[in-house]
Amino acid sequence: MDLLGKIRSFPASPGIYRMYDASGVVLYVGKARNLRQRLRSYFGATDGRPQVRFLMTRVVDIEFTVTDTEKEALLLENTLIKQHKPRYNLDLKDDKTFFSLRIDLRERFPRFTVVRRITRDGARYFGPYASASAAREVVRQLQRMFPLRHYPLKSCMNRPRPCLYHQIGQCSAPCHRLITAEDYASLVEGALLFLEGKSRDLVADFKQRMKHAAEAMRYEEAARWRNLLQAIATTLEHQKVVTQAGDSDILGICRDGERVAVAVLFVRGGVLSGSTVLHGSGELDDADALSAFIQRYYGEDRFIPGELLLPLSLEDSGLLADWLAEQRGKKVRLHRPLRGDKADMVTLAVRNAQAALQEKAASERSTDDVLHELQQKLALLILPRRIECYDISTLQGKNSVGSGVAFLDGAPDKAHYRRYRIREVLGQDDFAMLKEVFARRFSSERIEDWGLPDLVVVDGGIGQLNSTLAVIEELGLTERLHVISLAKSRVRGGSRDASVQRSEERVFLPGRRNPVKLRQDSAALRLLAAIRDEAHRFAIEYHRTLRDRQTLHSALRDIPGVGPRRERFLLTRFGSMEGIRGATVAELSLVEGIGEELASVIADACRKERGEPLP
Repeated sequence: MDLLGKIRSFPASPGIYRMYDASGVVLYVGKARNLRQRLRSYFGATDGRPQVRFLMTRVVDIEFTVTDTEKEALLLENTLIKQHKPRYNLDLKDDKTFFSLRIDLRERFPRFTVVRRITRDGARYFGPYASASAAREVVRQLQRMFPLRHYPLKSCMNRPRPCLYHQIGQCSAPCHRLITAEDYASLVEGALLFLEGKSRDLVADFKQRMKHAAEAMRYEEAARWRNLLQAIATTLEHQKVVTQAGDSDILGICRDGERVAVAVLFVRGGVLSGSTVLHGSGELDDADALSAFIQRYYGEDRFIPGELLLPLSLEDSGLLADWLAEQRGKKVRLHRPLRGDKADMVTLAVRNAQAALQEKAASERSTDDVLHELQQKLALLILPRRIECYDISTLQGKNSVGSGVAFLDGAPDKAHYRRYRIREVLGQDDFAMLKEVFARRFSSERIEDWGLPDLVVVDGGIGQLNSTLAVIEELGLTERLHVISLAKSRVRGGSRDASVQRSEERVFLPGRRNPVKLRQDSAALRLLAAIRDEAHRFAIEYHRTLRDRQTLHSALRDIPGVGPRRERFLLTRFGSMEGIRGATVAELSLVEGIGEELASVIADACRKERGEPLP
């Protein structure tokens, strides 16, 4: 039976369909309100998309799964796309981590915290922000205007007096009853109104409160409302309102062949608060790509605003709006504006997508030239698109660690960075340590998950290369891995002038005693050096972390009153013993579980360790 005849027997109900090539590989996954009608359109003139003709020349089989509703089909489609990664669906490259502000209004005295994930826990979320520092800066600005508490209520109430933030006017100290529950609730309401962009309502409310307080001769309270109004006015001067009050995401899309870029402008409270661009690849049209983007992007614990502004109309916009509303718990509107300010903002988003795609294309052309130069100079059979580098860091055989970094198309692939704590080797034996690292990285399970790199780089000269080749041979991977070593440049001795003379960076290949000469200013050598230096940095960073934890453990546990829990809080806050040594008593006292009395004891212990006189 041919495909068209097979499709005639498909049900006229909602579901998803999978298209296969002759090798049994899934080429495309789609959803449909009516499976039979949707699939018949691929064989007739009703689907005029040029990409469909190329797709259908490769399709040899179609399978389907019936669902009860279109919404179920949408969810199943998204799951199968992630599982099979079909060529003709959008492959979204999203390695960004976004942050949000969370506040739980059910708490006694609510406060803002910075979180990575949005969960359905009844709390309010605001964002997203592109980095933790950006989110924390928003919190700092809010605290200056609305002095909410900074720390968990239990730890605040255990303090003998309010924390340092109260002294500098950034905490109203509800833990010590220096503000009424009603006034604290007003601060929370003000912060929420500010984040929602309802500044006009907020200012009017605070002016009214200031007036009532003054008329009742509560002048300190009136002064507090006046100061809040001044802080709000100062902040609003630096904000540019781009839409009416409310939250929106404005999407723009641009395509260059298979490459796709989608730009998202974040409007929060009517103010443009940030943007991001995500890249992907796919061979179907922009409408399908944008629909797939919305499913993938907002299906991963993202903040969902009340409105999405789109550059084109989507056939399944109603279904997507219902799905997003279910995720958000409130109505979501998908809208394509044709005129006015909103249309101008969509045009701006499209321009951002175009600029990002052009920049990426230029970068890829440059990277391809570098990789082709490496392939030629190093006599590689394939283009080294994926390069991995490994390094060992140890100090007299203690806290020994290994690191593995990966670069894909000349850029760090941090999802595949790995740290290895050496478990089986005692003492100073770099060869055995490298063998342990390679045995873990190139196990059959890991090879199946990650595949093999096109090139492996190790730090050192011909000796290190031969040692690595011996490890590779023991693992039975000699025919499957291409390995080189990169020797660092060193300061030459015996120089007669005052200038520092350095040797060249050298690349050693298997079976060749003399190094390969790469121009010292060439991009190819800079790429290899960058990968080698990144592996070294990653290993040293991990080694230092373990060493500091060990030092911190031994140094802090000797201080009376510091146990495992407080030790963990101190390490989380300051990161290392050096950070703790450099902290003031006031900064130490802000750590959860550390009061001013214990902070003084810790500071005295640090002074004693450094040999300084006690105050």
